[in-house]
Amino acid sequence: MTLHTAHDGIELVGRLFFAEPGWANNGIPDRGVLPGRTLHDVELLARDLRPEELTQRCRRANAEKRRFHGLRQLTLELLSKVRYMNQVAVSVRTGLLDSEAASQELDLTEEQMGQLVKQVRHLAGIEG
Repeated sequence: MTLHTAHDGIELVGRLFFAEPGWANNGIPDRGVLPGRTLHDVELLARDLRPEELTQRCRRANAEKRRFHGLRQLTLELLSKVRYMNQVAVSVRTGLLDSEAASQELDLTEEQMGQLVKQVRHLAGIEG
């Protein structure tokens, strides 16, 4: 088990990850968070969890683990395209990018997004 922390703009948030020795990835994340003002606060919350609470959190994490990886990857790629379009539009409005070049970029990105959306139907409901 490991504790990952990040600042969410307001406070530090810790999340437990449950993994077996030898796993190549970080493990399965607990959906519950451990908030605190400092890293020490978050670590104390994690250390104060009783063994039965850790067991419950691990069971919950296993029950809720992500199963539809292909659809998730496609969603992340689509979100990346949306962010890129926004970046291009902001660059035009601030004068960093020529509007004609930006228009071509936006058209191309929109076409790529359309292709991604067409793939959703084929990936929906497929585990693995």
